[in-house]
Amino acid sequence: MAKIAIKEYVQGQTTLFPQSLDERIPENAPVRVVNYVVDRLDLTEVMSTYKGGGCSCYSPRMLLKVLFFAYMNNIYSCRKIEALMEWDVRYMWLSGDQHPDFRTVNRFRSEHLKETIDGLFSQVVVMLVEEGYVSLREQYVDGTKIESKSNKYRFVWRKSVEKSKAKLERKIKAVLAEIEKGIAGDNAADDDNATPMDSRRLKERIDELNRAKRAERSKEEKRMMKELEGKMLPKLQEYEEHLEVMGDRNSYSKTDHDATFQHMKEDAMGNGQLKPGYNLQIGTENQFVTNYALYPNPTDTLTLPSFLDHGKGLTGTHPEACTADAGYGSEANYDFLEANAITPYVKYNYFHKEQKKAFREDPFRQENLHYNEEGDYLVCPSGQHMRRVAERLATDPSGHRHTLTVYRAANCENCPLHARCFKGWGDREVEVNHNLRRHKARARELLTSEEGLLRRSRRPIEPEAVFGQMKYNKQYKRFRHTGKTKVHMDLGVFFIAFNLQKMIRRMLCNLGNALSRLYRSLLGTLWKLPCLSRQSLAAALLSR
Repeated sequence: MAKIAIKEYVQGQTTLFPQSLDERIPENAPVRVVNYVVDRLDLTEVMSTYKGGGCSCYSPRMLLKVLFFAYMNNIYSCRKIEALMEWDVRYMWLSGDQHPDFRTVNRFRSEHLKETIDGLFSQVVVMLVEEGYVSLREQYVDGTKIESKSNKYRFVWRKSVEKSKAKLERKIKAVLAEIEKGIAGDNAADDDNATPMDSRRLKERIDELNRAKRAERSKEEKRMMKELEGKMLPKLQEYEEHLEVMGDRNSYSKTDHDATFQHMKEDAMGNGQLKPGYNLQIGTENQFVTNYALYPNPTDTLTLPSFLDHGKGLTGTHPEACTADAGYGSEANYDFLEANAITPYVKYNYFHKEQKKAFREDPFRQENLHYNEEGDYLVCPSGQHMRRVAERLATDPSGHRHTLTVYRAANCENCPLHARCFKGWGDREVEVNHNLRRHKARARELLTSEEGLLRRSRRPIEPEAVFGQMKYNKQYKRFRHTGKTKVHMDLGVFFIAFNLQKMIRRMLCNLGNALSRLYRSLLGTLWKLPCLSRQSLAAALLSR
């Protein structure tokens, strides 16, 4: 029986690792790509956030490499990153065998990347353009709501605050009127009902009452003055602070003032519970994230102009074409796209419904009424001309003003189609937004073209695929920071790591395809050789 050979095993040897950790990292390892990309980044803006003085600090380039690689591997905790730099060879190689603690990593994220992450993200996007992965000529836009880190049971609602504030103001005015009855010549309360009460004005009134020379105050007056100063004034200031923090929103979280309560798709209880969160908007191309931004409003309609402008600030240009779903199909958005020469592959409400036969063949719908542009009138199903009778201006929630033209039929009283045409008395009136009609006609033409059909088929596998990978593959379903600035920073680090991981996979896929083509080419060449030569060549290759 042959002797069994066992390699020497000594845990107490002086070195367990080679002299250089670089020898333990394969040439095609993803960590080398991260190292290469970060070495190309310009960190001047990041360095400007350091104050200088004191003890030496860790290299920001090293910390960026560690952060990006950790986020690529679904590791977002600073404590876990600290542990990995102690025993994982890849992190040890990236950090140069340095061991910053979790506080240092978190401080670097929170203080030095908070205002500079957009610059780093734009550099990575420009690098993707140079490598040919994206062109920035097109952008697929979509949004999703992600829950905030804040407490979902500590919230403030606008309606509740306004109702309580109005009730408190009435009570304050009643108390002031009672106190001032006993002060001769006091006429400060004459306009109480006309002027709204705020904390500044209440404080001035309290000071005036305290300066008023009274020989004696009754116990009731003293009690009311104490209540005004000790309870009502602080409560009024609290309500005003709530409204100031809320701004134009309808709610906010007490533990994250930037988070707004919204309906989330990930509702475990299935009862439509509102949770504090942010509306995340992203723009993608070839599933690379080229633009991202956070918004407090739960709908996507009001976000498109500012979102595309934010992307222009990152990359220096607007896309040539924008593809989005019907949530973005508003007149304000179409006007913005037209003004900036962006081709709008953007759906609108009823786009799919109007493709159906029942919709197209319904002559009574306003959309199907024939419009004579020269005569400026509509033709109803019975052949009557509906003349222009008025125009009115309207404003949508975004503040965009649009013109509605009112058309009225001449005589609907004896029309045989009256019962099917509309319900009500008198002659039928319709309001037409000609500008929106024009935008819809152009969008319909683009969306039903060959290029539009291609873009519509790609839209579900562009931003929606990124959201799927983000929430389920990367387990990024809930933010880990409070405040919009820090959340934006964390998203920037995440999307940079996401783009790097996507680039590495494309590189490996391209390499595999190249090797496959080379293999097929060699097989084809080998098959063309004579039989004897083919056998001898195959034997030679196998022997090697």
